[in-house]
Amino acid sequence: MKTKLLLSFLMLFHTILFAQRAGYWQQAVDYKMDIDVDEKNYQYQGKMTIKYTNNSNQALGKVYFHLYFNAFQPESMMDYRLSNIADPDARMTSNIGTIENPKIQSRIAPLTPEQIGYQRIQSLTMNGQPTTFKEDGTILEVTLPTPIQRGETVSFDMSWEAQVPEQIRRSGRNSKEGVALSMTQWYPKMAHFDEFGWHLDEYVAREFIAPFGNFDVTLHLHKDYIVGSSGVLQNPAEVKGYDKKTKVVSTNGKATWHFKAESIHDFAWAADPKFVVDSTKSKDGVSVYTVYLPTNKQVKENWKTAQGLAAEFFDFCAERFGPYPWPTYTIVQGGDGGMEYGTATLVTGGRNIQSLVGVIFHEAAHSWYQHLFGINETVDEWFDEGFTSYIEELGFQSLFEKRGSLDTNPVINAYRAYYKLALSGKEEPMSLLADYYDTNYGYSQQAYNKGQVFAQQLGYIIGQQNLDKTFLKFYELWKFKHPTPNDFKRVAEEVSDINLKWYFNLFVNTTRTIDYAIENVTDNEIILTNKSNLAMPIDLLVEYEDGTKELFYIPLREMRGEKPAESFSIYDGAQRTVLEDWFWTKPSYTLPITKKAVKVQIDPSLRLADIESADNSWNR
Repeated sequence: MKTKLLLSFLMLFHTILFAQRAGYWQQAVDYKMDIDVDEKNYQYQGKMTIKYTNNSNQALGKVYFHLYFNAFQPESMMDYRLSNIADPDARMTSNIGTIENPKIQSRIAPLTPEQIGYQRIQSLTMNGQPTTFKEDGTILEVTLPTPIQRGETVSFDMSWEAQVPEQIRRSGRNSKEGVALSMTQWYPKMAHFDEFGWHLDEYVAREFIAPFGNFDVTLHLHKDYIVGSSGVLQNPAEVKGYDKKTKVVSTNGKATWHFKAESIHDFAWAADPKFVVDSTKSKDGVSVYTVYLPTNKQVKENWKTAQGLAAEFFDFCAERFGPYPWPTYTIVQGGDGGMEYGTATLVTGGRNIQSLVGVIFHEAAHSWYQHLFGINETVDEWFDEGFTSYIEELGFQSLFEKRGSLDTNPVINAYRAYYKLALSGKEEPMSLLADYYDTNYGYSQQAYNKGQVFAQQLGYIIGQQNLDKTFLKFYELWKFKHPTPNDFKRVAEEVSDINLKWYFNLFVNTTRTIDYAIENVTDNEIILTNKSNLAMPIDLLVEYEDGTKELFYIPLREMRGEKPAESFSIYDGAQRTVLEDWFWTKPSYTLPITKKAVKVQIDPSLRLADIESADNSWNR
């Protein structure tokens, strides 16, 4: 019994260390806000109490907040970025020239004082003592009266005033679809501090990272408005839209909306007097709300269909990637495209059904790869967007297209987009900080498409079953934490017993490409060539003259292991033969055959991201 107890303790101890890295810690922040909205002038007054716990291994003499609305001012970093990037986001620019002679201008540049966004801090204390603070673009630097010691929890009290900008990117007033208020990145948000230090990225239109915490948010807004928000509405019987028996309770013409959310790291909402609310539940009990503008019959039908599919999507993801842990998810029409927030998303709503379901699936998938796993989107954008896009595509093909069994490579379109990028001369390493790509094209193709390729190709390397197990084990170890790609690598290595250092380094940190070829086939041997500087394991399917098939598996020496046999239908009837490993310094590989081959193909599953596949097959 003592031996069993000791083994159990050691296994638990190993799991804890494995889950959290040696000495892993993370900060915690709880927000309690009271917001008084002047919807006529697009302004609001905010009061907030923050409980901040310093779980780090050092005392903190300063803290920082993000003031995202300050980006929407002429001569901000975002404004200059739009003026200087080669391919600015069309949603954020306008043509002040002609069709024949276009002149592109940032939509921020001409904003008047009544149209800009701002967040102005009026007072800020820590434990009742005044702090010293200064604004620097979209960052607020706060010098504390006394350092926050290791393990200490302090209380900040802040008051501020803000103006909601014209809707240019994500946040704003009066979107193109007519939504009055899209309130995202709308409050002073505590900056993230971790083992890498403070993350103080200026807001130039990319994405985010923040510490986990609890939110208690009270909104005072005109009684005719309906709000869709993160979290759980605490008083549905007192506000418009959520309860058929509602008797709106108002004071001076304003209703009070009260929301709470636990263990999230962002809070968003949108409001409009013309919104309608609908809801359903997934089989696992997740309440899925839709809050949108019912502009016509087709729009209403699309949103109803999308809502049902969204509920199915949460069940689909729970089985493959781990259960959704919050009680609600709210899909709100607003913003300028689609963006993920804690237990909610804002999406544009006037789409066809395919587009609407696609964007909802994508943003809902971020509930795992961004919100449950607090990935740093400013650093590891491909880990966030790529894995999310991978989940979206699996769900879309299964639930919307109802394909039944998926193809061996369900994200083949992402591969094609990656090949185009790799051959364009515009590819940069995926490890580049998200804000610093030379082009928006390069960023989006790397983050969304090459990130998908990375995930699918990992299944090629370690085996699809091992990839599926990795996703579920990663969920158990890293939910409600802030993992890095290396943490995912360690889980995949643990599951598969395969070394993956080479893959995570070369495919992420370089722009090297994969290019294998069948050099020659004779009656007694096949010669393969690696024409690239990125080596990979090889699956080689050979069909013989007598009608039999053989699947040769050539591991890469750097793997120090082998993937198990995979049960794809394309391999049915094929004998699997594991050969001696190949290594990256050896440009060619010769394998003997004992029968006459009539067809040879490298990677019939199409999961190897080979940029030139024309020489991957041979027919007699």
